[in-house]
Amino acid sequence: MKKVLLLALVALASCQKTAEVKTGTWRAVILTAGGDLPFGLDIRKEGEAYNVLVINGDEKLKMDQSFLKDDSLHIPMEIFDSEIVAKVEGDKMTGYWKKMRSDFTFVSGKFLAEYGKNYRFSETSDAPQAVLADKYSVLFLSADKKDSTQSVGVFQTKGSQVQGSFLTTTGDYRYLAGDIVGDSLKLSCFDGTHAFLFKAKIDGDNLTGGFWSGVSGYESWTATKDSSATLPDVTKLTYLKEGYKTVDFKFQNTDNKLISLSDEAYKGKVLVIQIMGSWCPNCMDESRFLAPWYKKNKDRGVEIIGLAYEKSTDTTFAFPKIKRMKARFGIDYQVLLAGTNNKDEASKTLPMLNRVIGFPTTIVIDKKGQVRKIHTGFSGPGTGKYYDAFVSDFNRLIDKLLAEKS
Repeated sequence: MKKVLLLALVALASCQKTAEVKTGTWRAVILTAGGDLPFGLDIRKEGEAYNVLVINGDEKLKMDQSFLKDDSLHIPMEIFDSEIVAKVEGDKMTGYWKKMRSDFTFVSGKFLAEYGKNYRFSETSDAPQAVLADKYSVLFLSADKKDSTQSVGVFQTKGSQVQGSFLTTTGDYRYLAGDIVGDSLKLSCFDGTHAFLFKAKIDGDNLTGGFWSGVSGYESWTATKDSSATLPDVTKLTYLKEGYKTVDFKFQNTDNKLISLSDEAYKGKVLVIQIMGSWCPNCMDESRFLAPWYKKNKDRGVEIIGLAYEKSTDTTFAFPKIKRMKARFGIDYQVLLAGTNNKDEASKTLPMLNRVIGFPTTIVIDKKGQVRKIHTGFSGPGTGKYYDAFVSDFNRLIDKLLAEKS
């Protein structure tokens, strides 16, 4: 009897054993209205926890520390109020991705992953049946055809594999990766908050297709090959109203201290004001540039202040987000809670501006306290030479302002 009981307990313990996640490369998919949205995962074990990187082309984006609970892997991205939860079954995982919207409701989609796979859309490397140009003039059109967005598509093709992005006046679509499959272009990106899927038929110099955002958002898009395609001047979209020469504000940091440009720490300095939010991937890309840049240049007489516009101004909600963002990117400069991420409401907090039309927006102020440049949006590393051009222009302007007399 005792032997039978012992065997039963051993069997029960075996059944209750926590699942193990195979380390290495996984091909993940989120199911959307447009079909499978693929991306890569690189999973490594660290003690009892897991380090997970999301792979989009050349980008490897670290998620928050992941963990097993019972038979499921939890992959959080708390800065974006986003999480993947998936049951582990050997070489496969099944579960869901869930993300909190700005109105505090949730969107979710089915998640699947398979171990040892590293292709994007096509397992084969067949020669493409169509040619993709390097640059296109692009128009996105909302499903109700009431709203449109002009964009520039930039791509790099190697065989049938494609990387690139779409540039708009308020930022870019970050790192997109995909394939030319037959006569069609397929691209995707997942970064914890964005879930982007693009499909288009390549017909000579033209592209015609659909863009799915999240699980169910949809826009149509068309593109025409155009090596000279450009966007409106992003330094003229947001500007000072007549009669103003600078910006002024007084917002609190996460220590509940009010910070103002009139503070002694900022007098006589070249200032960079970063209008941003912890929820914003383009702001994340800009912070990844500004944080190390500040460490290198702060002793030259330059300061940065981040103005965070969050989903809520409740400090119990917003302050942890800001602190987590600062820790994640090693931000040493002040980041202040300025308001909510509604653009109209954000504009009210800075009444000297005509409007805030995009996150991020970057304001550069000289030693005398006068605004010298306002740049809407940010072309991140996924845009290649456009990112390089931004960095060069930024450094050139700061060098010029630092050389000027106070």
